[in-house]
Amino acid sequence: MSLARLEIAEFRCLERACLALDSRYNLFVGPNASGKTSLLEAIFFLGRGRSFRTRRLDRLVRQGQDAFRIVGWVESGGRTTVLGVGGDRRSTEIRIGGAPAGGAGELATHFPPQIIDPEIHKLLEEGPHRRRRYLDWGVFHVEQSFLETWQRYHRALRQRNAALKAGSDPGAAKAWDPELLAAGRRLDEIRRSYLALLEPTLAEFGRRLLGLPVSLAYHAGWPAEETFEAALARSTERDRRYGITHVGPHRADVTARVDGHVARERVSRGQQKLLASALTLAQLAVQEVRAPGSGALLLDDPAAELDADNLGRLLEVVRELHVQLFVTALRPDLPGLGSPGALFHVEQGQVRPAI
Repeated sequence: MSLARLEIAEFRCLERACLALDSRYNLFVGPNASGKTSLLEAIFFLGRGRSFRTRRLDRLVRQGQDAFRIVGWVESGGRTTVLGVGGDRRSTEIRIGGAPAGGAGELATHFPPQIIDPEIHKLLEEGPHRRRRYLDWGVFHVEQSFLETWQRYHRALRQRNAALKAGSDPGAAKAWDPELLAAGRRLDEIRRSYLALLEPTLAEFGRRLLGLPVSLAYHAGWPAEETFEAALARSTERDRRYGITHVGPHRADVTARVDGHVARERVSRGQQKLLASALTLAQLAVQEVRAPGSGALLLDDPAAELDADNLGRLLEVVRELHVQLFVTALRPDLPGLGSPGALFHVEQGQVRPAI
């Protein structure tokens, strides 16, 4: 699948843009603060239903306007599907093929973008929520039962937490334990299977980008020496005291290690960017094996914080992936990716094809 055409209206600093895109490599060039990152943000929003820069919708609407709109035409297997997302300062609307979508997850089945930007090191530095989202995004694209399992688990978790907060009937919370345990064990199982699939490719990309062994340590959300059932039972009194479930897959995490050491404690900022990029690229490579031609990668200013050698290694790996590329740069002579199929100039919120 590929994004063949894109229309943007009143998003960030972009007043209007209508772009015919290349199925392989699209390059957006322009000075800093010209709107290049906002353009990638709009593409990301089209596939994820959210921004990678902010949770606040009011920051996405162009100053002086009431709402934004993003429409994309995705081609796959000779068919074209129209995706549309719009938002005001309070809510968003998602449409697929002209009909309301059930949720943002439906967008990703048609156009699943990944991004490597100057903030990608936060995947390693910040808390486990970001890494769980990374993990679950990968599982979503290789395991059909994931979304239903994830939703089952979180429904049971919400109900159990509500009963714990109410506190009047100890049995009300316990009644949700069988469903929580069943869905949680299945969620843990498919996460582990996915990581086993991911790790060989991650090890290869880690070696190529950092020249060191790279691995992942998985933390299920309860002590490794216990079963989920035993950990939940042991935590019952604490859960009742604080009104929240303390153990389970909602507390899972993955820790990246370089040469046997926790990465965020041992590597530089530039190495963190390379390692987080390796995580993203490995995920794309696994996705491509399962669904060839389905991936999209957004590269926002890949030269930031990387010297020429490291940039060259990163772009070499990127070029080998059979995904649709959307890349921003200060100049059109970005080495390593070849000639773009479509080149655009971005300046003061205006996007124009290169002549």
